[in-house]
Amino acid sequence: MGLPAQGEWLLAEAEVAEAGRASQTVVEVPGLSVTLMALKEGRGLAEHRAPGAATLLCLTGRVSLSTVDRSWRLEPRELIAIPGERHRLTAEADSLVLLTVRLD
Repeated sequence: MGLPAQGEWLLAEAEVAEAGRASQTVVEVPGLSVTLMALKEGRGLAEHRAPGAATLLCLTGRVSLSTVDRSWRLEPRELIAIPGERHRLTAEADSLVLLTVRLD
């Protein structure tokens, strides 16, 4: 199944999920994980710290990534290096994002 089909399936799963999100790891090799996440509008990930260096690519929708004193808005095809500090992710619209994490 390709990413577009997986994304549609995950958005449908997020629609009925209590947390308003669904995810699936699409690549996992030693030292690297790539996860496709679907987030319903207003939902996301609570404040946390990434387990390693990470990037976030917005595929569809619009999300905001926030730390205590900074915030970034990502639209489709925008990519950001996730800061090493505590941060949260919130969907401003139904969204698909691709999270890549280096696993140390």
